[in-house]
Amino acid sequence: MRTRRMIHVIATATAAGSLLVACSGAGGSSTSGDGESINVLMVGNPQMEDIAKLTKSTFTKDTGIKVNFTILPENELRDKVTQDIATQAGQYDVATIGAYEVPIWEENGWLQELGSYADKDKSFDKDDLLKPMVKSLSGEDGKLYALPFYGESSFLMYNKEVMAQEGITMPEKPTWQQVADIAAKVDGARPGMKGICLRGLAGWGELGAPLTTMVNTFGGTWFTEDWQAQVNSPKFKEATKFYVDLVRKHGEAGASQAGFTECLNAMSQGKVAMWYDATSAAGSLEDPKSSKVAGKVGYAYAPTVETANSGWLWAWAWAMPKTTKKADAASKFMLWASSKEYEELVGEELGWSRVPAGKRASTYANAEYAKASAAFGDVTLQSIQQANPADPGVQARPTVGIQFVAVPEFQDLGTKVTQEISAAIAGKTSVDKALSEGQKLAEEVAKKQK
Repeated sequence: MRTRRMIHVIATATAAGSLLVACSGAGGSSTSGDGESINVLMVGNPQMEDIAKLTKSTFTKDTGIKVNFTILPENELRDKVTQDIATQAGQYDVATIGAYEVPIWEENGWLQELGSYADKDKSFDKDDLLKPMVKSLSGEDGKLYALPFYGESSFLMYNKEVMAQEGITMPEKPTWQQVADIAAKVDGARPGMKGICLRGLAGWGELGAPLTTMVNTFGGTWFTEDWQAQVNSPKFKEATKFYVDLVRKHGEAGASQAGFTECLNAMSQGKVAMWYDATSAAGSLEDPKSSKVAGKVGYAYAPTVETANSGWLWAWAWAMPKTTKKADAASKFMLWASSKEYEELVGEELGWSRVPAGKRASTYANAEYAKASAAFGDVTLQSIQQANPADPGVQARPTVGIQFVAVPEFQDLGTKVTQEISAAIAGKTSVDKALSEGQKLAEEVAKKQK
């Protein structure tokens, strides 16, 4: 039943866009005189761009295995990987997926179990992986079905110089009202600077991620424990109006088209004074080669209202489709990409702030990383450890998940509802109308679950 539902979800997805980055060629898996070749599909975040640059001169040089990378924006990546794996097209040997997909796809029999590969490689040290990451990437059988590349929660990033200039002290654990008040004060503090950046780009994993954490802490939820849809409930509506009003009044220009990448660029170039988003963004903000605010950023816990914590829990992880015919080569790449060895390579070659962290305890015990991440490392680790996917709000939930609902239909539901909310951010509709339409969609999902 769940497989049929997911196929229906795939049928409604938009076809993936054009290839943005390719390394060592692309297309079907092939073998050449230089060794075996595997195809890897991954999201276009800075950490993935780093590994695409480093692989040829290290992993390929040592193993002879060529890696053909296809890198896509987050929304396009989700469509592409879902279509390829669910329809068993077999184009890719490795793909980046996350905590939402793993348990659903494992139950449908689409993923190769990976814990046994990690157990055989003693240097990988599976026991060093943070427990929240392991749990989020395991199936109901307790086995590991994806290897974390990096893990994250969410927090508030802010320009310390701007705060000092305006005489503002940022609380370590701010409320959303405090954040909104500060955004109003720092909006225009410097020429062209806006108060805050919040994702407005439609997508369950784009706008939907930060918005859902806000809904949770405002006391709302997508569904009650017994699958009653709550999209147009008072608390859901209050949180959504707060979000939309905040980004419309004090948010980045073109907010309805701004996702993680656009907000990262805005913050790193000093165009916004604050940004609420993934903890994994800190490494890029602290890299002086690409960020104008390196060393000038402060980090606070995810803002709250009614809950003690509100940060999400996510891992971008390497998964192996069962359709691959190159499991040995693919597993070697994944083990290397998630290893301590790879983290050390990034630290030495690119700088320790850019290490794909959030997945290993040893990373936070590394003196060089601790020094480079002094401003954000502890807040990141604490946020990951405090995140509770089983109980993220003020009421019981029907499934696990902080920034998502762990059922196949949520991919389509979350995307359609955020399309309406993104339109509200753009001034093309009202929040009331957006959520009224969203409620109808959520009720259809609820009927299937009861």
